[in-house]
Amino acid sequence: MSESLNRVSATPEALALLAEIQAEHGPVLFHQSGGCCDGSSPMCYPKGDFIVGDQDVLLGEIGGAPFYIGAAQFEVWRHTGLVIDVVPGRGGMFSLDNGRERRFHTRSCLIRGGT
Repeated sequence: MSESLNRVSATPEALALLAEIQAEHGPVLFHQSGGCCDGSSPMCYPKGDFIVGDQDVLLGEIGGAPFYIGAAQFEVWRHTGLVIDVVPGRGGMFSLDNGRERRFHTRSCLIRGGT
């Protein structure tokens, strides 16, 4: 992955929810769940509570929070950029957006010329 290519962005609503979570929990990171299609939920963790492995790929950052995806899933989504949004509902059981009646939601877009 090119270091200059940020493959993840966020809507203003997602950045607002992220800021709320960061104010409460401090630095966080995201890891894209193992979903295979649009609508998969990214998981948001306190930075020290999730160990990033050798098989995780850094897609970029949103709101100062690094955003990772597993290598196998990255291979499937290699030409896809992610847009993080917010929708009504509960986040993943261990994700910091759980219990807020709003959750992060991943949408995708094609990256032309990205590898």
